[in-house]
Amino acid sequence: MRAITYSTFGAASDVLALVDLPTPAPGPGEVLVELAISGVNPSDVKARGGTRPGVTKPPFDQIIPHSDGAGTIVAVGDQTDSDRVGQRVWIWNGQWQRPQGTAATHIVVPSEQAVPLPDGVTFETGAILGIPGLTAAEAVFGQGDVKGKTVLVQGGAGTVGLLAVQLAKWGGAHVIATARGAGVDAARAAGADAVIDYGDAELAQAILQQNNSQPVDHIVEVELGINIDTDAAVIAPNGTISVYGSAKDMQPSMPFGPLLFKAVTIDILLIYLLPPKARQKAIARLHAALADGALTCPVARVYGLADTAEAHVAVEQGGRAGAILVDVRR
Repeated sequence: MRAITYSTFGAASDVLALVDLPTPAPGPGEVLVELAISGVNPSDVKARGGTRPGVTKPPFDQIIPHSDGAGTIVAVGDQTDSDRVGQRVWIWNGQWQRPQGTAATHIVVPSEQAVPLPDGVTFETGAILGIPGLTAAEAVFGQGDVKGKTVLVQGGAGTVGLLAVQLAKWGGAHVIATARGAGVDAARAAGADAVIDYGDAELAQAILQQNNSQPVDHIVEVELGINIDTDAAVIAPNGTISVYGSAKDMQPSMPFGPLLFKAVTIDILLIYLLPPKARQKAIARLHAALADGALTCPVARVYGLADTAEAHVAVEQGGRAGAILVDVRR
Protein backbone atom coordinates (compact mmCIF):
# COMPACT_ATOMS: atom_id res chain seq x y z
CA MET A 1 0.00 0.00 0.00
CA ARG A 2 1.00 3.64 -0.36
CA ALA A 3 1.11 5.75 2.76
CA ILE A 4 2.26 9.07 4.18
CA THR A 5 4.48 8.61 7.23
CA TYR A 6 6.59 10.55 9.69
CA SER A 7 9.06 9.48 12.39
CA THR A 8 10.06 12.82 13.91
CA PHE A 9 8.23 16.02 14.75
CA GLY A 10 8.63 18.99 12.47
CA ALA A 11 7.25 21.01 9.58
CA ALA A 12 5.01 19.01 7.25
CA SER A 13 7.30 19.46 4.24
CA ASP A 14 10.29 18.28 6.28
CA VAL A 15 8.92 15.15 7.97
CA LEU A 16 6.07 13.75 5.86
CA ALA A 17 7.11 11.16 3.30
CA LEU A 18 5.24 9.07 0.73
CA VAL A 19 6.32 5.44 1.06
CA ASP A 20 5.30 1.92 0.04
CA LEU A 21 4.44 -0.44 2.91
CA PRO A 22 3.04 -3.96 3.14
CA THR A 23 -0.75 -3.95 3.14
CA PRO A 24 -1.84 -5.01 6.64
CA ALA A 25 -4.09 -8.03 7.24
CA PRO A 26 -7.09 -7.80 9.57
CA GLY A 27 -6.97 -9.75 12.81
CA PRO A 28 -9.85 -11.12 14.87
CA GLY A 29 -12.67 -8.58 15.06
CA GLU A 30 -10.99 -6.28 12.54
CA VAL A 31 -11.65 -5.12 8.97
CA LEU A 32 -9.34 -4.00 6.18
CA VAL A 33 -10.60 -0.85 4.49
CA GLU A 34 -9.43 0.30 1.08
CA LEU A 35 -9.60 4.04 1.61
CA ALA A 36 -10.78 6.65 -0.84
CA ILE A 37 -10.62 9.86 1.21
CA SER A 38 -8.68 10.87 4.33
CA GLY A 39 -9.73 13.81 6.48
CA VAL A 40 -7.15 16.26 7.88
CA ASN A 41 -7.96 17.86 11.23
CA PRO A 42 -6.15 20.39 13.45
CA SER A 43 -5.38 17.58 15.91
CA ASP A 44 -3.53 15.72 13.13
CA VAL A 45 -1.25 18.64 12.30
CA LYS A 46 -0.62 19.42 15.97
CA ALA A 47 0.37 15.81 16.60
CA ARG A 48 2.75 15.83 13.62
CA GLY A 49 4.21 19.18 14.65
CA GLY A 50 4.89 18.05 18.21
CA THR A 51 2.98 20.91 19.80
CA ARG A 52 1.09 18.92 22.42
CA PRO A 53 2.24 19.81 25.96
CA GLY A 54 4.70 17.36 27.48
CA VAL A 55 5.12 15.28 24.30
CA THR A 56 8.76 15.35 23.17
CA LYS A 57 8.83 12.60 20.55
CA PRO A 58 6.36 10.60 18.47
CA PRO A 59 4.81 7.70 20.40
CA PHE A 60 5.66 5.21 17.61
CA ASP A 61 8.71 4.72 15.39
CA GLN A 62 6.69 5.32 12.23
CA ILE A 63 3.29 7.00 12.12
CA ILE A 64 0.69 7.18 9.37
CA PRO A 65 -1.33 10.27 10.36
CA HIS A 66 -5.06 11.14 10.33
CA SER A 67 -8.00 9.70 12.22
CA ASP A 68 -10.84 10.31 9.74
CA GLY A 69 -11.49 8.62 6.43
CA ALA A 70 -13.89 6.73 4.21
CA GLY A 71 -13.62 3.79 1.85
CA THR A 72 -14.68 0.20 1.24
CA ILE A 73 -14.12 -2.93 3.33
CA VAL A 74 -12.10 -5.41 1.26
CA ALA A 75 -11.30 -8.07 3.86
CA VAL A 76 -12.31 -9.10 7.38
CA GLY A 77 -10.63 -11.03 10.14
CA ASP A 78 -11.92 -13.90 12.21
CA GLN A 79 -14.98 -13.19 14.39
CA THR A 80 -16.13 -10.56 11.89
CA ASP A 81 -19.17 -10.85 9.63
CA SER A 82 -17.92 -11.74 6.14
CA ASP A 83 -20.96 -9.95 4.67
CA ARG A 84 -19.20 -6.70 5.48
CA VAL A 85 -16.82 -7.19 2.54
CA GLY A 86 -17.78 -4.63 -0.10
CA GLN A 87 -19.48 -2.33 2.41
CA ARG A 88 -18.86 1.42 2.11
CA VAL A 89 -17.78 2.83 5.50
CA TRP A 90 -16.49 5.86 7.35
CA ILE A 91 -13.76 5.67 9.99
CA TRP A 92 -13.47 7.18 13.47
CA ASN A 93 -10.33 7.21 15.69
CA GLY A 94 -8.21 5.83 12.87
CA GLN A 95 -4.87 6.94 14.32
CA TRP A 96 -5.92 7.46 17.93
CA GLN A 97 -3.34 5.74 20.19
CA ARG A 98 -2.11 3.58 17.32
CA PRO A 99 0.55 4.08 14.63
CA GLN A 100 -1.45 3.63 11.42
CA GLY A 101 -4.04 6.20 10.39
CA THR A 102 -5.96 7.03 7.24
CA ALA A 103 -3.31 8.86 5.19
CA ALA A 104 -2.83 5.67 3.20
CA THR A 105 -4.54 3.51 0.63
CA HIS A 106 -5.50 0.95 3.31
CA ILE A 107 -6.14 0.75 7.04
CA VAL A 108 -7.03 -2.02 9.49
CA VAL A 109 -9.39 -1.00 12.31
CA PRO A 110 -11.67 -2.76 14.78
CA SER A 111 -14.95 -3.56 13.05
CA GLU A 112 -16.96 -1.06 15.13
CA GLN A 113 -14.71 1.79 13.98
CA ALA A 114 -15.81 1.26 10.38
CA VAL A 115 -19.35 2.65 10.31
CA PRO A 116 -21.61 1.78 7.36
CA LEU A 117 -21.89 4.82 5.11
CA PRO A 118 -25.53 5.59 4.31
CA ASP A 119 -26.65 5.20 0.71
CA GLY A 120 -26.08 8.31 -1.33
CA VAL A 121 -23.51 9.77 1.05
CA THR A 122 -20.16 10.47 -0.63
CA PHE A 123 -16.76 9.36 0.60
CA GLU A 124 -15.89 13.06 0.97
CA THR A 125 -18.74 13.55 3.43
CA GLY A 126 -17.86 10.28 5.17
CA ALA A 127 -14.33 11.54 5.82
CA ILE A 128 -15.77 14.54 7.70
CA LEU A 129 -18.13 12.62 9.98
CA GLY A 130 -15.43 11.42 12.38
CA ILE A 131 -13.87 14.27 14.36
CA PRO A 132 -15.86 17.26 12.99
CA GLY A 133 -19.21 15.47 12.68
CA LEU A 134 -19.17 13.61 15.97
CA THR A 135 -17.85 16.69 17.79
CA ALA A 136 -20.67 18.83 16.41
CA ALA A 137 -23.33 16.22 17.20
CA GLU A 138 -22.14 15.71 20.77
CA ALA A 139 -21.65 19.45 21.35
CA VAL A 140 -25.22 20.18 20.23
CA PHE A 141 -27.09 17.17 21.62
CA GLY A 142 -24.83 15.75 24.34
CA GLN A 143 -26.75 17.57 27.08
CA GLY A 144 -30.16 16.68 25.64
CA ASP A 145 -32.55 17.74 22.89
CA VAL A 146 -32.49 21.39 21.83
CA LYS A 147 -35.99 21.73 20.40
CA GLY A 148 -37.48 25.06 21.43
CA LYS A 149 -34.21 26.25 22.97
CA THR A 150 -31.74 28.90 21.90
CA VAL A 151 -28.30 27.60 20.93
CA LEU A 152 -25.30 29.90 20.51
CA VAL A 153 -22.56 28.51 18.26
CA GLN A 154 -19.32 30.38 18.87
CA GLY A 155 -17.21 30.13 15.72
CA GLY A 156 -20.13 29.17 13.52
CA ALA A 157 -18.12 29.28 10.27
CA GLY A 158 -15.50 26.65 11.13
CA THR A 159 -15.94 23.06 10.01
CA VAL A 160 -17.37 21.96 13.36
CA GLY A 161 -19.27 25.22 13.74
CA LEU A 162 -21.06 24.94 10.40
CA LEU A 163 -22.09 21.38 11.20
CA ALA A 164 -23.24 22.45 14.68
CA VAL A 165 -25.37 25.26 13.22
CA GLN A 166 -27.06 22.83 10.84
CA LEU A 167 -27.62 20.17 13.50
CA ALA A 168 -29.00 22.64 16.04
CA LYS A 169 -31.39 24.07 13.45
CA TRP A 170 -32.44 20.54 12.43
CA GLY A 171 -33.00 19.79 16.10
CA GLY A 172 -35.54 22.60 16.38
CA ALA A 173 -33.43 25.28 18.08
CA HIS A 174 -33.27 29.02 17.56
CA VAL A 175 -29.64 29.35 16.44
CA ILE A 176 -27.34 32.31 16.94
CA ALA A 177 -23.79 32.07 15.57
CA THR A 178 -20.68 34.19 15.76
CA ALA A 179 -18.37 34.52 12.77
CA ARG A 180 -16.38 37.09 10.80
CA GLY A 181 -16.00 38.19 7.19
CA ALA A 182 -17.17 35.63 4.65
CA GLY A 183 -17.95 33.34 7.57
CA VAL A 184 -20.99 35.46 8.41
CA ASP A 185 -22.65 34.53 5.13
CA ALA A 186 -21.54 30.90 5.48
CA ALA A 187 -23.07 30.55 8.94
CA ARG A 188 -26.27 32.22 7.78
CA ALA A 189 -26.45 29.91 4.76
CA ALA A 190 -26.01 26.96 7.12
CA GLY A 191 -29.24 27.94 8.84
CA ALA A 192 -28.33 30.34 11.65
CA ASP A 193 -31.22 32.64 12.53
CA ALA A 194 -28.76 35.39 13.42
CA VAL A 195 -25.01 35.80 12.87
CA ILE A 196 -22.91 38.30 14.82
CA ASP A 197 -19.33 39.43 14.18
CA TYR A 198 -17.35 37.93 17.05
CA GLY A 199 -15.21 41.06 17.12
CA ASP A 200 -18.18 43.20 18.18
CA ALA A 201 -17.10 45.31 21.17
CA GLU A 202 -20.52 44.67 22.74
CA LEU A 203 -20.77 41.02 21.76
CA ALA A 204 -22.73 39.85 24.79
CA GLN A 205 -25.31 42.60 24.35
CA ALA A 206 -25.59 41.85 20.63
CA ILE A 207 -26.23 38.16 21.34
CA LEU A 208 -28.95 38.94 23.85
CA GLN A 209 -30.57 41.39 21.45
CA GLN A 210 -30.86 38.59 18.90
CA ASN A 211 -32.70 36.49 21.49
CA ASN A 212 -35.34 39.02 22.52
CA SER A 213 -33.12 40.19 25.41
CA GLN A 214 -33.28 36.69 26.92
CA PRO A 215 -30.27 34.55 27.88
CA VAL A 216 -29.37 31.52 25.75
CA ASP A 217 -29.93 27.94 26.88
CA HIS A 218 -26.90 26.24 25.39
CA ILE A 219 -23.55 27.27 23.94
CA VAL A 220 -21.29 25.34 21.56
CA GLU A 221 -17.84 26.75 22.27
CA VAL A 222 -14.72 26.64 20.09
CA GLU A 223 -12.54 29.06 22.13
CA LEU A 224 -13.36 28.86 25.83
CA GLY A 225 -10.45 30.98 27.04
CA ILE A 226 -11.27 34.09 25.04
CA ASN A 227 -15.04 33.68 25.12
CA ILE A 228 -15.81 32.60 28.67
CA ASP A 229 -16.70 36.09 29.93
CA THR A 230 -19.17 36.53 27.06
CA ASP A 231 -20.52 33.03 27.63
CA ALA A 232 -21.02 33.69 31.34
CA ALA A 233 -22.86 36.92 30.54
CA VAL A 234 -25.33 35.41 28.07
CA ILE A 235 -25.95 31.89 29.40
CA ALA A 236 -29.25 31.17 31.13
CA PRO A 237 -29.56 29.76 34.66
CA ASN A 238 -28.96 26.00 34.53
CA GLY A 239 -27.61 26.46 31.01
CA THR A 240 -24.85 24.38 29.46
CA ILE A 241 -21.62 25.22 27.66
CA SER A 242 -20.23 22.40 25.50
CA VAL A 243 -16.55 23.10 24.90
CA TYR A 244 -14.44 21.45 22.22
CA GLY A 245 -11.56 23.92 22.00
CA SER A 246 -9.52 26.68 23.64
CA ALA A 247 -6.47 26.87 21.41
CA LYS A 248 -5.89 30.60 21.89
CA ASP A 249 -5.86 30.33 25.70
CA MET A 250 -5.15 26.88 27.10
CA GLN A 251 -5.21 28.14 30.72
CA PRO A 252 -8.41 30.16 30.84
CA SER A 253 -9.36 32.29 33.83
CA MET A 254 -12.92 31.43 34.86
CA PRO A 255 -15.48 34.01 36.07
CA PHE A 256 -16.58 31.55 38.72
CA GLY A 257 -19.07 33.79 40.48
CA PRO A 258 -21.35 34.46 37.49
CA LEU A 259 -21.13 30.79 36.48
CA LEU A 260 -21.84 29.60 40.01
CA PHE A 261 -24.91 31.73 40.53
CA LYS A 262 -26.36 30.50 37.26
CA ALA A 263 -25.49 26.86 38.08
CA VAL A 264 -23.88 26.55 34.65
CA THR A 265 -22.72 23.15 33.41
CA ILE A 266 -19.44 23.20 31.46
CA ASP A 267 -19.09 20.05 29.38
CA ILE A 268 -15.56 19.60 27.97
CA LEU A 269 -15.48 17.29 24.95
CA LEU A 270 -12.66 15.14 23.63
CA ILE A 271 -14.38 13.19 20.90
CA TYR A 272 -11.71 10.46 20.89
CA LEU A 273 -12.88 9.42 24.37
CA LEU A 274 -16.63 9.56 23.76
CA PRO A 275 -18.24 6.59 25.58
CA PRO A 276 -19.74 3.89 23.33
CA LYS A 277 -23.41 4.68 24.05
CA ALA A 278 -22.89 8.40 23.52
CA ARG A 279 -20.97 7.70 20.30
CA GLN A 280 -23.76 5.52 18.95
CA LYS A 281 -26.28 8.26 19.70
CA ALA A 282 -24.11 10.83 17.92
CA ILE A 283 -23.68 8.55 14.91
CA ALA A 284 -27.44 8.01 14.77
CA ARG A 285 -28.03 11.78 14.88
CA LEU A 286 -25.59 12.39 12.03
CA HIS A 287 -27.12 9.68 9.86
CA ALA A 288 -30.65 10.92 10.58
CA ALA A 289 -29.73 14.49 9.67
CA LEU A 290 -28.10 13.27 6.46
CA ALA A 291 -31.19 11.20 5.60
CA ASP A 292 -33.37 14.28 6.15
CA GLY A 293 -31.19 16.36 3.84
CA ALA A 294 -30.45 18.68 6.75
CA LEU A 295 -26.66 18.27 6.87
CA THR A 296 -24.12 19.39 4.29
CA CYS A 297 -20.44 18.86 5.03
CA PRO A 298 -18.49 21.69 3.36
CA VAL A 299 -15.18 20.92 1.64
CA ALA A 300 -12.58 23.62 1.10
CA ARG A 301 -10.12 21.58 -0.98
CA VAL A 302 -9.13 18.02 -1.83
CA TYR A 303 -5.43 17.18 -2.25
CA GLY A 304 -3.70 14.10 -3.67
CA LEU A 305 -1.86 11.72 -1.36
CA ALA A 306 1.53 13.00 -2.52
CA ASP A 307 0.44 16.52 -1.57
CA THR A 308 -0.51 15.70 2.03
CA ALA A 309 2.11 18.15 3.35
CA GLU A 310 0.29 20.96 1.50
CA ALA A 311 -2.98 19.79 3.07
CA HIS A 312 -1.39 20.06 6.54
CA VAL A 313 -0.24 23.60 5.78
CA ALA A 314 -3.76 24.52 4.67
CA VAL A 315 -5.15 23.33 8.01
CA GLU A 316 -2.44 25.20 9.94
CA GLN A 317 -3.17 28.46 8.12
CA GLY A 318 -6.85 28.37 9.10
CA GLY A 319 -9.45 30.63 7.56
CA ARG A 320 -10.89 27.73 5.58
CA ALA A 321 -14.43 27.57 4.21
CA GLY A 322 -14.74 23.84 4.91
CA ALA A 323 -12.75 20.67 5.49
CA ILE A 324 -9.38 19.79 4.04
CA LEU A 325 -9.34 16.30 2.54
CA VAL A 326 -6.83 13.99 0.87
CA ASP A 327 -7.85 11.71 -1.99
CA VAL A 328 -5.56 8.73 -1.36
CA ARG A 329 -6.40 7.25 -4.76
CA ARG A 330 -4.37 9.90 -6.58
